[in-house]
Amino acid sequence: QVQLVESGGGLVQAGASLRLSCAASGRTSSNYAMAWFRQVPGKERAFVATISGSGIYTNYADSVKGRFTISRNNVVNTVYLQMNSLKPEDTGVYYCAGRGDGPSSSPLSYDYWGQGTQVTVSS
Repeated sequence: QVQLVESGGGLVQAGASLRLSCAASGRTSSNYAMAWFRQVPGKERAFVATISGSGIYTNYADSVKGRFTISRNNVVNTVYLQMNSLKPEDTGVYYCAGRGDGPSSSPLSYDYWGQGTQVTVSS
């Protein structure tokens, strides 16, 4: 089993930056692909970004390309999401997810999930 714990969310104004962290523990592996999803009330979890186990491959939702950066440090088993130029539409609960396979943008592909961290961007 893998446990994931997100942190770094908060309330910010539009244009600000935040960095989310996802700390993994348990049966962790640098082969695990990781991803970030976000969810707002009444909607399904939406893909934000994913990264391969090595960190070489990344992929982003069109809505965040050029503003968000996903990265990982396998020494400390942590994945990050640097969010710049935040917009009100970025508001939501951000979830970290992991899977023992390659990167994917589908939430159904992921086996492990964190509890989520709230990000609120005011206009």
